[in-house]
Amino acid sequence: MKLLTSLAATLLLAALPAFGQSSSDASSIAGFGPLDPSQPTGITPAQIIEKFGVREAEFAKARDAYTFRQTVKVDTISEDTGKPDGEYQQVTDIVFDPTGKRDEHVVFAPQNTLERVSMTESDFQDIEHRLPFILTTTDLPQYDVTYLGKQKVDDLDTYVFEAKPKVLEKNKRYFQGKVWVDQQDLQIVLVNGKNVPDNKKKGQEDLSPPYTTYYEQVDGKYWFPTYTKAEGDLHFSGGNGYLSQTVHLKTTVRYTDYKRFRATSRIIYNGEDITDGKDKSQDPNTPPAQNPQPKPPPH
Repeated sequence: MKLLTSLAATLLLAALPAFGQSSSDASSIAGFGPLDPSQPTGITPAQIIEKFGVREAEFAKARDAYTFRQTVKVDTISEDTGKPDGEYQQVTDIVFDPTGKRDEHVVFAPQNTLERVSMTESDFQDIEHRLPFILTTTDLPQYDVTYLGKQKVDDLDTYVFEAKPKVLEKNKRYFQGKVWVDQQDLQIVLVNGKNVPDNKKKGQEDLSPPYTTYYEQVDGKYWFPTYTKAEGDLHFSGGNGYLSQTVHLKTTVRYTDYKRFRATSRIIYNGEDITDGKDKSQDPNTPPAQNPQPKPPPH
């Protein structure tokens, strides 16, 4: 997120969720039980990390086969009134075209009225790829993951881990914070942290406050992100002809209407449709001639 000035007034159609820095520890929210630092029973933290890495890889593959709606709302809040003085909204349907290729359709985008901040390409990447955070077997070598304990979150029994990047490579962004892993499904059900690093160079500041993303179980198999909540202050130091400024930002991102994509197929023989009338559908990545039935998601 960049400070909007006469020198930088370009808005990219993206939004950066942020969670209030004063409330960045999600375990202080109602619904969280006390953190039990004791070791897990019958399994080691290293084994949990290995298993949830595999499950997260399955989740990532499965989510690519679902359509859903993504609703973004960003407000800057006036210090004088406590009410929004600028707003950005966008509703996008993540769908598949007739060939099975993933596509995005913007279905609602009222006029943007943000005047004090602008979104950057980094913000776009955050909301597209990093807010629905996953930690797969491929991602794990980039992070130090530390077991913190067990915790009840509403009705879920979870393991809690801290994750932070081992090395901050140039031009790459990482998650830093806490993840809650369901003890039964061994999938991430909640994350709380921020994307790092920020660009703090004067005149080029691109800041990203903490955020919290909640997940819900879809089709009884996968924990998909459904809601990101963010609210906090962005402190711009100023420079290049403009004063320092603090902007209070309030953001929500909702992911709704998850549906597994199914491409209808027919069997044609000698110019005649001989489909037996049953549901002939499939994963978009499965060749229809070989297997017209839907390919089940990974288990």
